[in-house]
Amino acid sequence: EDGQPLVIPLSYHYDPSNPSLLYLHGGVKSRAMDLVANGAPICVTVTLLDGLVYSRKAMNHSMNYRSVVLLGKARAITSDQEKFDLFDQMVKRYFTDRTLETDYNPPSAGDLGATALVEVTIEEWNAKARRGGPTGPDDDSENATGSAGVIELREL
Repeated sequence: EDGQPLVIPLSYHYDPSNPSLLYLHGGVKSRAMDLVANGAPICVTVTLLDGLVYSRKAMNHSMNYRSVVLLGKARAITSDQEKFDLFDQMVKRYFTDRTLETDYNPPSAGDLGATALVEVTIEEWNAKARRGGPTGPDDDSENATGSAGVIELREL
């Protein structure tokens, strides 16, 4: 906005069967959603932290992670049916054991009208990951001072 990049945490939906598209949702009054829905360039980042890597040497502490950076353009989704279908897919992505109309009520017309949904066409992407243990000079030595290893993190 005004030549400045915006960084806003949002939930997203990604369908592996259509890897060139990503969906984001937010409030209809969100300036950021309005900007990207009207064709402003967008950069989306996702990082999953898998572990904390500790070393016998301070500068060799690190993290195990998987990350992706996506560049593209977005368009607003205005069809209530398309919004409904995508919101259902988003709920299933995060809450795999929940069923529409059994575990939760469907979005109302008011809910659909109050929520902005944009489809991002991915034009470029880059992925990066780190896996493994510490790489300090004495990290594999049992006789060295200190300790080294990985604290594995898991998704809940």
